[in-house]
Amino acid sequence: MVARLVVAAPSSGAGKTTVATGLMAAFAGRGLAVSPHKVGPDYIDPGYHALATGRPGRNLDAYMCGTGLVAPLFLHGSRGCDLAVVEGVMGLYDGAADQGELASTAQVAKLLKAPVVLVVDASSQSRSVAALVHGFASWDPEVRIGGVILNKVATDRHEHLLREALGESGVPVLGVLRRAPAVATPSRHLGLVPVAERQAAALEAVAAQAGQVLAGCDMEALLALARSAPELSAEAWSPEVVGRTVAGRPRIAVAGGAAFTFSYAEHAELLTAAGAEVVPFDPLRDEALPEGTSGLVIGGGFPEVYGGELSANEPLRKAVAGLAASGAPVAAECAGLLYLARSLDGRPMCGVLDADARMSERLTLGYRDAVAVSDSVLAPAGARMRGHEFHRTVIEPGAGPRAAWGLRQPERRVEGFVRGGVHASYVHTHWAGAPGAAARFVERCAEASAGGASVAGGLVTDGPVTGGPVA
Repeated sequence: MVARLVVAAPSSGAGKTTVATGLMAAFAGRGLAVSPHKVGPDYIDPGYHALATGRPGRNLDAYMCGTGLVAPLFLHGSRGCDLAVVEGVMGLYDGAADQGELASTAQVAKLLKAPVVLVVDASSQSRSVAALVHGFASWDPEVRIGGVILNKVATDRHEHLLREALGESGVPVLGVLRRAPAVATPSRHLGLVPVAERQAAALEAVAAQAGQVLAGCDMEALLALARSAPELSAEAWSPEVVGRTVAGRPRIAVAGGAAFTFSYAEHAELLTAAGAEVVPFDPLRDEALPEGTSGLVIGGGFPEVYGGELSANEPLRKAVAGLAASGAPVAAECAGLLYLARSLDGRPMCGVLDADARMSERLTLGYRDAVAVSDSVLAPAGARMRGHEFHRTVIEPGAGPRAAWGLRQPERRVEGFVRGGVHASYVHTHWAGAPGAAARFVERCAEASAGGASVAGGLVTDGPVTGGPVA
């Protein structure tokens, strides 16, 4: 059994990330093997979780992967660990729009049979905190709130008033944290600045968070609460569910580095289980794709922040364009879509797509129910997948002659591009919820490799140029 805690809050901005990351680092510093998890589709917080624990930060998303996979994915990620800490999303009971409790922290806590620690921003209240905690603790009897951590407490007198108010609530106070600028993490247009962009400063911030938690929390009581979680009856998820149907071992290059930090750990695991060799590369530093590349995955990130550097790396842009022209499979999401465009904020990009991208003041954010409009390297036409959009950019046109997805909400529209072996879209998907996508992609990579579409030293070798549909 894995001891486990869910760190939640009444609303965003209460300090969940600070407390969850601090707990992860503090327990890891005591010699425990800590498994870090994040509710929802967020890519950025798991980077800090990984820094705190030395293990991959993993997402638990009941919308994209389905409720039935939450516990199996949790058990997969936490295998061999002493303790798991799950950071919630938004407010405890907030989930997918118009979907009830679906994808909420409360639902995930129930699926994991995990006790909840409620982080409350106490900066502007005293006795009212008891009514707030009572309301959250009694709203859903199946959600077990095992304790409260009071955040942003001003003085000893303030702490006394808060503790006195909560004394009769039946919910113990497990920690009190004072206002501490040293633990703050800078934000910008899409949330926290990722770890990959501020490694040294992020290490200092995580250490400060751990120190604050150790100084202000009852670590033994928190650990005892985590160990009170019952056994889970589910079986651990395995990437082997994808099956292996290819001969050889096609090499798939996966973009990384500071500009492309958004990815789910399970994607690389699924590609590997399906028979591929996964090789990371950094478009900010590498002037060529890995030798022998027969497929390319470019996930999310911040190309708008690094547009100048990405544009200046002309040798790699040409190599990516050449690989795409050869018909080799290319899967690009959000940041990858922008990188494949003709331009981004006026700077030349790879030119794979006849489209131009730019920054926008408007935030596009939300879950998506997607239907494949065209046959592609990821899905046959008509296949349904669930995904997520999160960006402050626009691309014109928003869809190619062969669109990638048809979306139903927030309005009906088509979006993305399917061109030869390229599938490019703003929609992030989680392949654990649709492992057939990874299997299909690896199969297409194996076919491309057998047909001679590959890269050697950044140059495309003899391979067919295809512009028609991918069956």
